[in-house]
Amino acid sequence: MRRVHVVVRGVVQGVGYRYTMRMIAREAGVTGWVRNLRDGSVEAEVEGTDAQVDEVLAWMAEGPPGSRVDAATVTGAAPVAEASFDVRPDG
Repeated sequence: MRRVHVVVRGVVQGVGYRYTMRMIAREAGVTGWVRNLRDGSVEAEVEGTDAQVDEVLAWMAEGPPGSRVDAATVTGAAPVAEASFDVRPDG
C-alpha cells in the first residue's frame, strides 16, 4: 500500500473540491481524508495501491469544474490503514 500527503494550491475552496474528491476517492477505492486549510489551499492524504493513488492524484491535479489548480505538492506518508475516505474539519 502507498500513502501520500498532498497540498493543492489555487482556486480550490468554495468550488466543491473536497466533496467531489471524496466521491472520486471512494470510487477509486482509496482511504484517507481531505480538508481545507486557512491559507486557501486543500490538504489531503490518500492511501491505496499505486494505481488507485495515481488515479486520485491525476484528478487532484485537475479538480472539479470551477476550480483552478496552480500547484500540488506530493510527499510520501506512512500507511495508516483507515477504513474510509472522509472530509475532515478545516485545519
